[in-house]
Amino acid sequence: MGLLGSCKGRTTWVDKLIYICIPAHNEEKTIGLLLWKIRNVMSSFARDYEILVLDDASTDRTSQVLHTYRSKLPLRIIRKNEVVGNSAALELLLRETVVSTKYPKRDSAVTLQADFSENPEDIISLVSAIEGGSDIVAGSMKLPDSKFSILKSIPRLLTEILLGKVYHEAPVGDPFCGFRAYRLIVLKKAFNASKKRPLVTSKGWLANLELLSVLAPHARRVSEKDIDSGGQFEPLVSCSKIGTFSGIRRVRQEVVWGN
Repeated sequence: MGLLGSCKGRTTWVDKLIYICIPAHNEEKTIGLLLWKIRNVMSSFARDYEILVLDDASTDRTSQVLHTYRSKLPLRIIRKNEVVGNSAALELLLRETVVSTKYPKRDSAVTLQADFSENPEDIISLVSAIEGGSDIVAGSMKLPDSKFSILKSIPRLLTEILLGKVYHEAPVGDPFCGFRAYRLIVLKKAFNASKKRPLVTSKGWLANLELLSVLAPHARRVSEKDIDSGGQFEPLVSCSKIGTFSGIRRVRQEVVWGN
């Protein structure tokens, strides 16, 4: 694993640091635009920040695009030579934030995708909620048409039924959305409790549910914020996206029952 960094572009807020974590695999078409959009958003937000991108063994020009932004942004690039997958890449990034922070009770991490399926402008509302006292802030995608409202209720219903107590301790409208903000002390506690075991073993959108389930017990307050899509969001819920019922049951067994 290679790690390259840059400290340029910092703001005047030195008491809090926001780590923006982005797993990327073959995202040459969107990663540059996403980074530039984040730069513009954070310039107006006036907070100290660092972008962490894990290049998950990309075979296109993702690596070259990332390197062109190192001198323009507070950007740290972590390169994997073999594909680890989105879930493992995200966990590696979150672990990196915990190792890097000096103030885990004040600093936060924001997670989003490299494909521009989420709107970076929503970073402001997620982080503002952390500053307002939340320990985890989950994004909930706003659906463009009321006819999709029933689809939005499906993830909530599945989670409430299958995760029970954990869900009621951290009720969120879209537990499969990965656009979130975390106070780093929550991540630190979870990693310490895991004793070096992976926090997440699920794949796809189910991994976001599993991560929330693992982290929620370490949070005093969990909230959610409506977020917009970055233009590529498809508001249809399917088993191929949220995982199988057996997968969700496995999460329940491991997280709720401790098996």
